[in-house]
Amino acid sequence: MKKLFKNVRLKGCSQPVDLYVENGVFKEIGPYLQVKCDDTVDLGGKLAVPPYVDAHLHLDYVYTARKEGARNDTGTLFEGIQRWSETKGDITVEEVKERAKKAIKQEVLQGVQFIRTHADVTDPKITGLKALLELREELKDYVTIQIVSFPQEGMYAYKGGDELVEEGLKMGADCVGGIPHYEFAREFGEKSVHKTVELALKHDKMIDVHCDETDDEQSRFLELLATLTYMEGIGEKTAASHTCAFGSYNNAYAFKLMKVLGLSKINFISCPTENIYLQGRFDTYPKRRGLTRVKEIIEAGMNICFGQDSIEDPWYPAGSGNLMIVLDHGIHIAQTMSFDDFENALDLITVNGAKTLNISDQYGIEEGKPASFITLNADNPVDAVLRRVGVLDSVRNGEFLFRRAPEVITTNLEFLK
Repeated sequence: MKKLFKNVRLKGCSQPVDLYVENGVFKEIGPYLQVKCDDTVDLGGKLAVPPYVDAHLHLDYVYTARKEGARNDTGTLFEGIQRWSETKGDITVEEVKERAKKAIKQEVLQGVQFIRTHADVTDPKITGLKALLELREELKDYVTIQIVSFPQEGMYAYKGGDELVEEGLKMGADCVGGIPHYEFAREFGEKSVHKTVELALKHDKMIDVHCDETDDEQSRFLELLATLTYMEGIGEKTAASHTCAFGSYNNAYAFKLMKVLGLSKINFISCPTENIYLQGRFDTYPKRRGLTRVKEIIEAGMNICFGQDSIEDPWYPAGSGNLMIVLDHGIHIAQTMSFDDFENALDLITVNGAKTLNISDQYGIEEGKPASFITLNADNPVDAVLRRVGVLDSVRNGEFLFRRAPEVITTNLEFLK
């Protein structure tokens, strides 16, 4: 099948270009292409970017916030974990799949084509992981899903948690997860980081650790994770999610830490909407923002991306899968809002996420790569971010997942026409 997608704007291009696609792959990209094809579509001069990447989500938890006993009255991370622990016992594979499919549909209809989800394996039946493994296969034509074998209640705080994480890897999870700041003692947090790296090497998996998701400036597992992955040469396959304590470290320690972080080439995932909600709960005033050092990470040339994290679960009662909302919150909270920042802001939910997921070789609007992209209701990246525009088209491997007509406003007021 040969298709020509005409008249799109690309970041950094001064004029519209055409995208020629053959058998689901970008064959040629350039202005005014003259090619024979089976189908031609004019995309109206709108901005085309690679599909959104949600690098951090918990699909097994979605839409459980209103479940009996799941209400989180303190709004803290730790009560969220407790509420989930007390209410997850009756979940089934079918029920998890039904909720997760609803959330995936929400995300896909808002431009997401790649998701990394954590699956709680601190459950002897490993129900959530079983459900998500099935969905990964069933929905692969519409969305690419990576799964983290994640011990929500701790590798060691939950008896046998480390063994369940390894079982999840054997079942087919893509990444090793951990939550060292939740372990009962610092020594066990460190032990869990060592175990995470050990399992990743043993099973040739990526790493994605919930790392220092706390305001406690003494929570310093990021340093250990970066050092171990640097020593093993697997930093680029490693993600440190949240790292909220990094925003509370004293500057002398943070300055020292930046060296090993840069050497390790570790990836960062920040979840702005959830962390601004969860963190700072033990502060009066001044009240901390709860995010990692997003701006400093960017300025140091390290990779960082944003994720939705939660959709109506015991940790976060909101969330809609709209990454433009997540991005808008993130750049405000991190104070990354110069016009140069605006120009590159979409990277935080596109190419940076792809790099974190280790899919860059198959991602992007480039000749020879799969023809997957979205168009936004703007003609340049700055306006797209400033106006928080929606997604008009989503194309995957050369085929439309959906098309959405631009909003039409009817008015008799001359000023508004």
